[in-house]
Amino acid sequence: MSPLLFGAGLVVLNLVTSARSQKTEPLSGSGDQPPFRGADRYDFAIMIPPGGMECFWQFAHQTGYFYFSYEVQRTVGMSHDRHVAATAHNPQGFLIDTSQDVRGQINFSTQETGFYQLCLSNQHNHFASVQVYLNFGVFYEGPEIDHKQKERKQLNDTLDAIEDSTQKVQNNIFHMWRYYNFARMRKMADFFLLQSNYHYVNWWSTAQSLVIILSGILQLYFLKRLFNVPTATDTKKPRC
Repeated sequence: MSPLLFGAGLVVLNLVTSARSQKTEPLSGSGDQPPFRGADRYDFAIMIPPGGMECFWQFAHQTGYFYFSYEVQRTVGMSHDRHVAATAHNPQGFLIDTSQDVRGQINFSTQETGFYQLCLSNQHNHFASVQVYLNFGVFYEGPEIDHKQKERKQLNDTLDAIEDSTQKVQNNIFHMWRYYNFARMRKMADFFLLQSNYHYVNWWSTAQSLVIILSGILQLYFLKRLFNVPTATDTKKPRC
């Protein structure tokens, strides 16, 4: 009887091993604890130095939807070119999509589980830094993914309907949050543009006022010299 039990144990072990090998989710080096994945979405602003590059990694499961949007809010330096280059790579390091503009989006479906790389390059500016607002993350349509491969409990029709309605409300709130971030990106970009124009107008008005005052002083000086009659003496008389 023991050989039969031993054979059955080997079969079960082989099935468990094959089931684990089909997973695309990476595991950490110690034990079966999953790696630190962070949050599902982020939004913040960064400064990229002249000719520099900044990269970020976002964890995502397969069958998800990845979104990445950016907008250059302002430039600091001698150049005023606001174009940046954005790239997205899959966990294997292959390029998914690129975008080179003042503002842009990269959206795609995640085909495998892992850390996706997002990079922003300020290659167009060699004499100015750029401030870029980022908004990226991943969301999943439908029911929540079971990461530990546990069997889902059977629910009755009422609970299923409540769950579906709740999921739809959460998805709608999430998309509303994305549109709000788009509006906030444009608002900050417009604010920095208005602030730059305000300082430019003030500086130019001050410079023109100084030029007008200086030209008036010079004109008065030269006009005064035209009517300046030298005093005639015996040794110094005006010429005819």
